Amino acid sequence: MTPTELRSDIPALERTTYLNTGASGPSPTRVVDAVESCLEYQEYDAPADEGMYPAAFDAFDRTREAVADHLGATAEEIALTQSTTDGINRIAAALDWEPGDAVVRTDLEHSSGILPWKRLARHGVRVEVVETEGGRLDVDAMREAVEGAKLVCLSSLTWTHGTLLPVSDVVDVAHDAGALVLVDAVQCPGQMAVDVTDWGADFVAGAGHKWLLGPFGAGFLHVAEGAERHLEPAHVGYRSVEDPNAEEYAYEPGAHRLEVGTVSPAPYAGLREAIDVVEELGYDTIEGRIERLTDRLKEGIGAAGDARLLSPREYESGLVTFEVDDPEAFVERADEAGVTIRALPYPEGAVRASVHVFNAERDVDELLALL
Repeated sequence: MTPTELRSDIPALERTTYLNTGASGPSPTRVVDAVESCLEYQEYDAPADEGMYPAAFDAFDRTREAVADHLGATAEEIALTQSTTDGINRIAAALDWEPGDAVVRTDLEHSSGILPWKRLARHGVRVEVVETEGGRLDVDAMREAVEGAKLVCLSSLTWTHGTLLPVSDVVDVAHDAGALVLVDAVQCPGQMAVDVTDWGADFVAGAGHKWLLGPFGAGFLHVAEGAERHLEPAHVGYRSVEDPNAEEYAYEPGAHRLEVGTVSPAPYAGLREAIDVVEELGYDTIEGRIERLTDRLKEGIGAAGDARLLSPREYESGLVTFEVDDPEAFVERADEAGVTIRALPYPEGAVRASVHVFNAERDVDELLALL
């Protein structure tokens, strides 16, 4: 598959110049077809064949394998969730918190990495926020903050600046201090290769509906081998235990203890197909195209008198944030011109464009014409 072929298979692109994949990516028809085919099989054929539960379990197993292969993990280390927020909350709720325990996060986290800790703060958990500058994290500041902490939560790629945070360095610092690490990785898979073993984090949460171009409702959570010993899930169901009919239940080994009950297999079939699309394209193709297009966009922003680049000038990701006088008005004007982007709550005055492999030079030029 080529970027041009992918572009032609995404119906939404017939109606808009889409530069908002960092929020949610538009799915190609083959992904939606996979969702529909799975649902039809589940409801039309499985009842008369192997049964609806075995059919769903088979779909879950195949998707765990696909996610694990894509992330450099094993299927036993993957739990299927509904979203990144869902995955982060499952970890937050499964850890044994006591008053006085501390969780450390950066000031660049999405609400997914902020709200669960605000809830825990109501129950006596301390929340330490490490400040950053220009989308950059000082590892020494993290080292100081993490002393005595129970958990560190950080993004692998900042949604505000499109900067890569030093996850491996933070993991080393946290583990040296006896803290666990939870990574919000949702902005990475689909636009850049990710091997979770390279990071060494205990938990990695993500989802398929952004850069992987999958459907809503299919998330994933990596639990590194051995890290499950720290988790006693707040919810329990027949999918999270070895034998739901046992007098005394025992959790499933590995990440599967975080799966609970009946959910539709259809979104996960779509996620599996989306991963196939990305792997057919290849990350060399994806990253090369994103880099060329973001270079073009950044050069144009630098030449515009009414905008200032907030993301780094050198390539790090497809997220390009820039400052304008009135972000909401600019986004509305862009929408009227058929260009889909978004304003950010911070930094002040920020608008963010997301450039993916299906985008083309003319998409970038349409946005620059509005500056």
